[in-house]
This record gives sequence, structure tokens and C-alpha cells, in this order.
Amino acid sequence: MAEGRRTLGQVLKARGVVREGQIQEALAAQRKQGGLIGQILVELGHCTTADVAAALGEQAGMETVDLDQVRPTEDALARVDASTAHTFGVLPLRVEGEELVVAISDPLNTAVLEDLSFTTGAQVRGAIADAEAIARMVRECYGEAETIAEAIDEAARASQGSDAEAAAQSIPVVRLLNSILHRAIRDRASDVHFETFDDSFRIRYRVDGALYEIESPPRHLAVPLVSRIKVMSNLDIAETRVPQDGRIELSIEGRPVDLRVATIPGIAGEGCVLRVLDRSSVSLDLHVLGSSREEEEDMRSLTQLPHGIVLVTGPTGSGKTTTLYAMLTEANDPGVKIITVEDPVEYDIDGIVQVAVNEDIGVTYATVLRTVLRQDPDKILIGEIRDADTASVAVEASLTGHTVFSTLHTNDAPSAVTRLIDVGVEPFLITATLEAIIGQRLVRTICASCRRSYEPDEDLLRELGPDGEKVRGSTFHYGEGCEECHHTGYRGRTALFEVMRMDDATRRAVLAGASTMELRQHALAAGMTTLRESGLRAVTEGRTTIEEVLRETMGQEV
Repeated sequence: MAEGRRTLGQVLKARGVVREGQIQEALAAQRKQGGLIGQILVELGHCTTADVAAALGEQAGMETVDLDQVRPTEDALARVDASTAHTFGVLPLRVEGEELVVAISDPLNTAVLEDLSFTTGAQVRGAIADAEAIARMVRECYGEAETIAEAIDEAARASQGSDAEAAAQSIPVVRLLNSILHRAIRDRASDVHFETFDDSFRIRYRVDGALYEIESPPRHLAVPLVSRIKVMSNLDIAETRVPQDGRIELSIEGRPVDLRVATIPGIAGEGCVLRVLDRSSVSLDLHVLGSSREEEEDMRSLTQLPHGIVLVTGPTGSGKTTTLYAMLTEANDPGVKIITVEDPVEYDIDGIVQVAVNEDIGVTYATVLRTVLRQDPDKILIGEIRDADTASVAVEASLTGHTVFSTLHTNDAPSAVTRLIDVGVEPFLITATLEAIIGQRLVRTICASCRRSYEPDEDLLRELGPDGEKVRGSTFHYGEGCEECHHTGYRGRTALFEVMRMDDATRRAVLAGASTMELRQHALAAGMTTLRESGLRAVTEGRTTIEEVLRETMGQEV
């Protein structure tokens, strides 16, 4: 094996930083939870981030820089603006002739070097340094990042009178978009909306399920900004009459971030939405999803089933896919072959074969799944059961000894049976293959920085009806609102679950044509905790507010 192709673990071992046993421990953790091997070794305490940076440099054949010993030159700092340095986690070090040397933390992040070459007009060469040291030095050399308002003013002045394509390539517009994306990642936004109207242009972030507006650029910046997004995602910048889908891969502050781009031709002009997939902000671990210990153990046991179908249900944006990923991560083991079929693949998990559906070229769920069954899998993830073809292949896979995990769009767990019958699955096949249904909702968690407690009064308890008696004597909490949570009182989200197991009584009810309400009664008799009950427990534990639970479990009273 060539020197440059050694794994990071081998490089660290050759440098005398870690031992073989520690590498194997980190690899086992990576198979379970995903993530980067260097980061895992640091978390386990086996090495430092500086050790990892030096090893990455050696592995990639790049210069390694200790920023405690090196001072950036003034002419190098002048080549890169503060917004770009903060957004992409880069530090200009020195100018060597026509070449600008910059410190980066990820040797694979060549896209940022190309961007810097464009914005600086120089050849750019990367040198590896510790990500935390880069961030510290960027703050020291540049101060805080340029505000979006400042970036808007500069872009507005620069793009006046320019055509759309020229404005989209202008450095001020590039910097403005960098600032918008940097703040979106910092604020943990799941989506960024660019909306064009007749006389205005609006940008909104969705954070913890709620939308809020940021500083609005002038209307004439709508076309350059949307065009810049289309350039970055390799879309046709000249085509504004039809929707287009694309993808942008970035490394922001040393973290890999995927942006899914969807444009839409509105009557006032083209707009777009970016779906943010920040792998570092999502924990694919059953323990931290927000479930109780009993629900966690229940879902963990479902990952060990030898065959059968496990469904996760809930509305769009309720975290179904994240729950399935966490379950697959739990099941991920060298002795188990796992294949996923998704549209699109949202998160990469080492050790799992992941296949993306592409309807445009005939790579549909059904066709891919039939191929997957010939790949000798033990467990299969189907992104969504959306039609009769997908459902029939899922049933076929289960009957032939595979465990199938998938999602279904229904309001609660018992409704999933009715939905399967609606798409054409015979009741006898449902009873033969379906093992469990997990109903799910996401509620916002109370901000830890401004959380306050109160005792619910009698009026509130009466308003809650039968639920009021279940929480009588409990202390409730709310968020007062602060800078940390943008004065919303909430920061982050937690999941509520109801896990419905298919026991013999429920199977007989399905064969007898029972209604959704009758199936719910069977599940409750078997001990199922409802979404509302899961929510009330989260309220009494101080994780969320009663208002959040009532809003997300409307119609779930039992």
C-alpha cells in the first residue's frame, strides 16, 4: 500500500500516538454511531485534535501547520475577507509568489480551495491545521464575522446595473450567500427559504420546526442570489420556467454540510429552498432521541428481529427517517448485511450499503428493491412505502426472511394498518409480516438558558380534561426567551413515541376488518403508551411545554 493511501488510524499508530487496540475500539464505535474516525479517537481520549490534524496532513501529503507557532502575514489576511474565513473555517497564512497558502482542517475539502482561488484571483494551496486553532485565530485576526446586514449593503451596491449572471459571480454576492449559509448552520436551521415577491425579497430560516425571518435584501438581489445558488448546485442558470433540484456539498467551520436545493418558478420570480443536512448536528443514537427507557429498549429489541416489517409513521418533518437511521445504527454490525434504498440518501453510515432512487432514469423503489433482494441482505431500509409496488416488495422481502424498516405517512400507529390495506396489501399478509408500528411526533424542547418553572392552576388542569388529573401535582416549565433561543423559549427538539406491537389479538382484529379505533383499543389494552401520554411525561420531566404537546397530539386523547 502506498504511503499516501494509509488509513488515518495507521498514520496515527505509526506516529506513536495510538495503539492498535484503541483503533479497533474507535472503529467499533464508528460502526455503531457513524462519524469520522479521528473525531471518535479524540472523543475517546486516545489523542488530541492537533494529533489528528498532523496525521491528516501526513496522510494527504500536505504541509502541517502548528498555529501556536505561526503568525499569518498581513498581505495574506488581506486576500480573504472575514465572512469567507469564518464561514469556511480557513486562515490565510502567507503569500509565496502567485500562490496563497491557507490553513484548512479537512484535506478532502478541495471545493473551498477552488472557491478561494475564484474570490482571490490567486492560486491557493492548502496546509493542514487543527480546526479549533483555525477558528480561534480567525476570530483573533479578523474579529467577529461580518453581519448579514453589512454583506447585504455591499452586495446591493456592487450588483446595481449588472446583469444576473455577472452579479451572481460577483464577490460581494458570493460573500452575502456565504454569510447567510454560515448563520443558518450556526442557528441550526433545517431549511433556508429564498422567496421572491413583486416588490420584496424575503429570506427565512426554519429552526426547530418554526420559521423566522432574517434581514431582507433588496428586491434586485433576488435573481443574483438564486442564480449563485444554482451555479453552486450545477443547475441551469438560464432556465427559470421549470422547477429544478440539485445539491451543494460544503464544509462550514470544518463540518461537512449537504444542502439539497429545490427551485420554484413563482409568478413574481424564481425562488428556492435549501434543505440543510448537517451530519454533525444529528445524533443517530436511540439513547438521545428523547424516548423513555422503556421505549428505547422496545425499539432496540425491534432492531434484532430476524424477519418482519417495522414501520415508523408520522407527518412530514416528524423525524421518521432519523429514528430509522438510529435503529439501523444500533443494528449495524460486521455480522449483519444492511442495505438501504432511499430518495434521497440523507446521511452516510459506514458499514451500510446505501442506494439512491432516481425515478428519472427508471431507478424506482420497486426495481431497486428487487435487485437488493439478490444482494443477500439481512436487514433492508425502504425510505418510504408509497405505493402498491413498494409495499408488495416489502412484504415479499419479509416473507423470505428479511427484516424490513420503512416509513409511512399516517397520523398515528394504528392508522398504518388501514393505510397498508388502502395501497393494496391483503390483511392476511399484514398479519403475517407486520411486527410493529412506531408513531412519532417532534416537540420543541425548552431552552436550558431561560427555563422557568410554575405550578399549573386549576383552570389549566380543567382545560386539559382527563389529562389534567394525570399531571396534577406536577411542576410545569416554560422558556422565558433569551439570545440563545432567539427569544422563542425553545431550543432543539425531542421525540414523542407510541410503539404498537402486533400481538395475536391485534392480528385477529386485522383479519376481522377492525377499524382504526378498534385497533387503537387493542393496542391500548396491550399496554401501548400513546403520543399524548409520552408528551405528558416529557412535560412533567421539564423537557417541553404543555402547549407544544397539545399542539402536536391534537386528536390523540384517549
